[in-house]
Amino acid sequence: MALGFGIIGCGMISKFHARAIADVRGSKLIACYNRTLPAAEKLAAEFGGTAYTDLDDFLAHPGLDVVTIGTPSGAHLEPTLAAAKAGKHVIVEKPLEITLKRCDAMIQACREAGVLLGTIFPSRFHRSSQLLKRAVDQGRFGRMTMGDAYVKWYRSQEYYDSGAWRGTWELDGGGALMNQAIHTVDLLTWLMGPVLEISAFTATLAHERIEVEDTATATLRFASGALGVIEATTTAFPGSLKKVELHGSEGSAVLQEEDIIQWEFAKMKSQDANLLEEMSQRTETGGGAADPAAIGHHGHTAIFKDFANAIKKGTPPAIDGAEGRRSVEIILGLYKAAETGKRVAFPLPKDPILKARTAKK
Repeated sequence: MALGFGIIGCGMISKFHARAIADVRGSKLIACYNRTLPAAEKLAAEFGGTAYTDLDDFLAHPGLDVVTIGTPSGAHLEPTLAAAKAGKHVIVEKPLEITLKRCDAMIQACREAGVLLGTIFPSRFHRSSQLLKRAVDQGRFGRMTMGDAYVKWYRSQEYYDSGAWRGTWELDGGGALMNQAIHTVDLLTWLMGPVLEISAFTATLAHERIEVEDTATATLRFASGALGVIEATTTAFPGSLKKVELHGSEGSAVLQEEDIIQWEFAKMKSQDANLLEEMSQRTETGGGAADPAAIGHHGHTAIFKDFANAIKKGTPPAIDGAEGRRSVEIILGLYKAAETGKRVAFPLPKDPILKARTAKK
């Protein structure tokens, strides 16, 4: 029997969800929900399913098993709670939510309802990322010494002006870090392990009428003892591919979008030269560096396949709610470090109170 999927939030990202659902064997898009009917009807007309503007009616659609949520970041909690109450499994676009309290409420609601909760971080499923993870787990880097993430993208003023929620603390939850670089923050910490403490600076340098940062830098100390750097911006015209660098006493590797551009170890294996050749020049798009729509949906497809298999096997998905929460915690800690000028230790005891976020209340 096919898994019935429904999409909540029919904006730009919904098309990536719809294409991914179509690529997963045994899955079908059967319902689309949006607060405004034209958006839901447009998505349904293109990809199939029934359009809804009433959430209860959407959740009662016959055969609905899984809902995917692509609403603004600070509006993920409410539809997740409603879906869990209705007994539906839930896949949520990054970030899971914009505060730890809201993340925890989603995780608890799905756990109590006996449904799965997953978060969308496509970069983890790229073959190049999987190869780096395997090399780390095999100890090929020796003593890990540095792990760095660079997201030097460009977004125009028109991008932020295109939606009232963009660039706001209430619904975007942050700027270049929470919206754009969170994919790479997740990837870095998945590869390097837990973060112990962080120091940071943030600034709004090239955009108007936004509450959040468009530029950020941070230094990290990982639990392993390794040090690291995060740089994120939406001001770097014309935009560069995101990059993750891993270094250790016995090896170095650099991932640029989906390309491995460095792969060197003290103990090289026979397949390493072929692997480096095979894993270069794989990036087919701009990776979102200048255009948020300029990404492929293959990463979403891999996540949806994993999630569908988890449902069938009764096992957790690869990126569950707890995994999604981790990058939110790191970014919130980074914001607090930038605000106070002090190092912030992890795990955070509770949601940090950010003056910028509460100033308008």
